Amino acid sequence: MTKKRIAVIGAGVSGLSSIKCCLEEGLEPVCFETTDDIGGLWRFQENPEEGRASIYKSVIINTSKEMMCFSDYPIPDYFPNFMHNCQIMEYYRMYAKEFDLLKYIRFKTTVCSVKKRPDFPTSGQWDIVTESNGKQEVNVFDGVMVCTGHHTNAYMPLECFPGIEKFKGQYFHSRDYKNPQGFTGKRVIVIGIGNSGGDLAVEISQTAKQVFLSTRRGAWILNRVGDNGYPFDVVFNSRFRNLIAQFLSLSAKNSFMEKKMNTRFDHEMYGLKPMHRTKDLAFKK
Repeated sequence: MTKKRIAVIGAGVSGLSSIKCCLEEGLEPVCFETTDDIGGLWRFQENPEEGRASIYKSVIINTSKEMMCFSDYPIPDYFPNFMHNCQIMEYYRMYAKEFDLLKYIRFKTTVCSVKKRPDFPTSGQWDIVTESNGKQEVNVFDGVMVCTGHHTNAYMPLECFPGIEKFKGQYFHSRDYKNPQGFTGKRVIVIGIGNSGGDLAVEISQTAKQVFLSTRRGAWILNRVGDNGYPFDVVFNSRFRNLIAQFLSLSAKNSFMEKKMNTRFDHEMYGLKPMHRTKDLAFKK
């Protein structure tokens, strides 16, 4: 019986694991990757690449290696609990080599279109147009796995900042940030208190004259390291805690979590306490 051909779009972490899953299910995967390497989001480049997510040089993942590793390929013991992006890339390369995945990837190949075939209701097949070295090619696949991620395009709502067109300073998205050297002696405002906003505010403060971190409604700040120095996500996502959570009200869960985070620093004293509760951060339902 002919193996079903599956198109995997993107050779990042999801693409690599999808290739392996296809092989385990007796399918024939063909992965299309626009760039010349694996890694997707986690492959650092000095200059942002069109159509690919971009990270800054100092990025360290906020998920512990115990919680982020592939279940069938643990991260080596000598790697740190929270890995720098270059170590994450090293791990992905080890994974790809261990399971011989690279031979299924077509690098420098862009997927131009994915369309259902005219007989799709009966065949379930797709026409996929790809381009490589200026030449287009059409192939038929029995299935498609889209592994392109969701951090590719920068969101810059400039219409929300009246007068921005008159601003004489420099402004850009964190996607274009690489290191703090360009901010020496400057006054900087970082808008947004997500992971990137917090990282950039701290890092830029080492060179800038003054840094402001702007947040619309405050935030509950979680630390990577939990009780007794263990990774927070390992300590927090235990069977015991999940069992207890089944018997607590949502209000009790919120109160427990908020007290835990305020132990590290008082959110209200620093003007960070938001109006909203921790909600799903408190316990998994």
